Amino acid sequence: MDPFYLHLLLRPRISLQPQILGFGFRLWNTTTSDDPFVLKHRREQETAPDDCDNKKKPAAENDVMGEVLKTHEAIESLDKTVAMLQMKLAASRRNQEMKNKDATGAASTLALAHNGSRRTKVFMVIGINTAFSSRKRRDSIRETWMPHGHKLVKLEREKGIVIRFTIGHSATSSSILDRAIDSEDAEHKDFLRLEHVEGYHELSSKTKTYFSTAVTKWDAEFYVKVDDDVHVNLGMLAATLRHHRYKPGVYIGCMKSGPVLSKKYVKYREPEYWKFGEAGNKYFRHATGQIYAISKDLADYIAINQPILHKYANEDVSLGSWFIGLEVEHINDRGMCCRTPSTQAILKRTDCERKAQEGNTCVASFDWSCSGICKSVERMQLVHQKCGEGDALVWSALI
Repeated sequence: MDPFYLHLLLRPRISLQPQILGFGFRLWNTTTSDDPFVLKHRREQETAPDDCDNKKKPAAENDVMGEVLKTHEAIESLDKTVAMLQMKLAASRRNQEMKNKDATGAASTLALAHNGSRRTKVFMVIGINTAFSSRKRRDSIRETWMPHGHKLVKLEREKGIVIRFTIGHSATSSSILDRAIDSEDAEHKDFLRLEHVEGYHELSSKTKTYFSTAVTKWDAEFYVKVDDDVHVNLGMLAATLRHHRYKPGVYIGCMKSGPVLSKKYVKYREPEYWKFGEAGNKYFRHATGQIYAISKDLADYIAINQPILHKYANEDVSLGSWFIGLEVEHINDRGMCCRTPSTQAILKRTDCERKAQEGNTCVASFDWSCSGICKSVERMQLVHQKCGEGDALVWSALI
C-alpha cells in the first residue's frame, strides 16, 4: 500500500468534509495544508517526471536527429554532384574554345596536335616520361613490355590502350636534339610531343602539360604516367584500372609520405619547406612518381586549372598537392611498386618474381634505391623475363 494512504488511515484526525465554496462544491482535506508528510508527498508528485513523456521524448529526438543526418548526407551528395557537373561543363567549354580557335586559325598547339578532329575514345593513355638522352632506355622498353610497330596501333584500336613517350623540346629551336627525336618518331611513331622546354627541374610543369595535352587528344577513362626506367605489365595494369572505372576522382599508385627535406645541396630538397610546418614534418600522402594513374575527371581538372596549379620541387608532391581539398579517393596499390630480381642468389626471388610465379603478376616493378630499375638498359630484359605476365595477357584482357 502507498505509504501516503497508510498514513491517512492511521491518523484519525484526518477527515474529509464537504465544504461549500462560493461557486460550487468539492471535497476539501482540512489537515493536508499543515501536515508535513502530506506536503512532502504532494511535492514529490508535482516534481515527478511523466513516464509517458520520458518514453516518447528520446524516440522523438532520435527521429529528428535521423532526419537531420539524412538531410545533411543528401546535401553533401548533391554538392559533389554539382561539383562534378561544373568540372565537366568547364572541360566542355575548354574543348569548344579550342575548336573555335582552330576554326578561326588561332595557333593552339594542343588543338593542332589533334588536327581539328574529334577526340578518340579509349580506355587508358599511358605517357612514358623520357628525355633527349634516353634513347637506349626507350629501346629497352620497346623490346620488352611495350608493343611497337603495327602491334602498337592494333593495341590502341582493339583494346583502347594508347602508349606514347612524352617529351617536349629543347630551349633552342630545331636543335640537333629535337631533330633526333623527330627522326626517332618518324621511325616508331610512338611519341607525344609537348609544348614544354625539357629540364630536370621542370618535371612538375611537364606533368601538367602532359595531362593537358592528353585530354585534348584522347577521351580516356584513365591517364597514366610512368618513367622510362620502370617495367610495366599492361594486362595487369588494365585489370587494376578496370576495377575502379566507375568511380569518380580516383588517384591510384603506391602512396607514401616522406620527410620534407630542407637542407641545401641535398637531393629532392624542397625550397618551400616552410609551407609544410615545422622542421622534420612529412609530406601529405601522395603517389610515388615512378608510376600512377588518375581518372578522367582529375585529368580534366588539371587541364582546366593548369595556369594556377602550384609547382613544388618534386613532381609527385606537386601532383598530390593539386588534389588536396578535392573529393579524391587515394588508392594505395602496392602492386605498382614491386622490387625487381636481385643479382644476389639468396635474394633472387623478390616481389615481382615471386608474384609472377604465383600467377599474380605486379603492375609495375622498379628499385627504390635508384627511383627506377637500376641500370635499366642492361636489366630491363631480365626483369621482363622474371616478372613479365606474358605477351598474350594484354590481348585477352577484358576492357
